Amino acid sequence: MVQEFVGAMNGQFYRRAGRIAAAGWLLASVLAGSAVAQDAKPAASAGPSLKLELNRLEPAGENCRTYLLVDNAKGPALKSLKVDLFAFDTEGVAQKRLAVELGPVQERKTVVRLFDFPGITCPKIGHVLLNDVLACEGGEASRESCLERIDTSSKTGTEFAR
Repeated sequence: MVQEFVGAMNGQFYRRAGRIAAAGWLLASVLAGSAVAQDAKPAASAGPSLKLELNRLEPAGENCRTYLLVDNAKGPALKSLKVDLFAFDTEGVAQKRLAVELGPVQERKTVVRLFDFPGITCPKIGHVLLNDVLACEGGEASRESCLERIDTSSKTGTEFAR
């Protein structure tokens, strides 16, 4: 009788252990899937990149004429893209702030926009900072989503950063 009782208890033990192991495996699978989904969300919400390239700086009297390449080759059309830029001198001191409208930008299109940094000569500009996106309109775009999508680069000796 004792052996039957022990045998029955062993059977219950193994069934319970099997259920606990299965529940643990299921919980681990759900948690791992949730972590993968969370990791994937930021990349999916960022969307295709919008590239801004400081392409050329040239003197224009006492101003610095700036050629900015806007590469929207993989993105939707934007009715408006207004950015807040700062020009810093070679010592790293902010010199000029400028709001520039870069739109409209067609879907899957690259354009060049020209503007001047007034009252500062090109050799005095050490770097340009994309401080913020002031407006971004088109499709499901928002200021925040546009800022997240922007990649900056420079073909000049002047750094362009965000």
